[in-house]
Amino acid sequence: MVKIAITGACGHMGRVIAGIIGERTDSVVCAGIDKAGERYGEFPLVNSVFDLPEKPDVIIDFSHPSALPDLLNYCKMNAVPLVIGTTGYTDEEKAQITAASSSIPVFFTFNMSLGINLLAELAKKAVQVLGDQFDIEIVEKHHNRKKDAPSGTALMLAEAINEELGNSKHYIYDRHAVRRPRDKNEIGMSSIRGGTIVGEHDIIFAGHDEVITLSHSAQSREVFAVGAVNAAVFLSGKPAGLYAMGDLIK
Repeated sequence: MVKIAITGACGHMGRVIAGIIGERTDSVVCAGIDKAGERYGEFPLVNSVFDLPEKPDVIIDFSHPSALPDLLNYCKMNAVPLVIGTTGYTDEEKAQITAASSSIPVFFTFNMSLGINLLAELAKKAVQVLGDQFDIEIVEKHHNRKKDAPSGTALMLAEAINEELGNSKHYIYDRHAVRRPRDKNEIGMSSIRGGTIVGEHDIIFAGHDEVITLSHSAQSREVFAVGAVNAAVFLSGKPAGLYAMGDLIK
């Protein structure tokens, strides 16, 4: 039984994760960490990671980038694996996460959905088959409250594809500002915001007289919660290192 502590336990994702864990037999919520909100489960709720009543086997973080320093310090001090589902980190903060993975297991990905990460693997396979003969465009759609564009997932997909192509591509985010014919070495990214769209991503391979589209649509945030819990169970007992969903898929 993997004992999991949830950072951001009183937020929407934290509550969904707690509910998912409650339905499983391989894990249990041993504590929640949140500065705001009221206790809603049988597990204790504390304000700080340093107030945890017992050492968890893994911490799942869906909170805010500002919580990162305390999380990394606690996990390194206590040799606790960390699953990071929070987004919006700066390059400096990402470097801190990478550095921490030299001493503890860290699971870090832009998207916890198993399906999205499978989509990335399928896109890489498509590039291996199609080579450099098809134009590549990524279209992502999210709810009207999402602040960043393009999404971190769209960037993750682009980077997976670009790595397969020897990092020969550059990214175009706004064709209105460019005002020129499409460059062969581009990966275009378009963002749509509206309503309550959880998350949709299309990877378009446009060639001569044919188009191939790989798509993923998230119907609820539960897919991200399930992925995070799977990652936590996977990470328990692993050696120090930086892990991602590709490692879980394999």
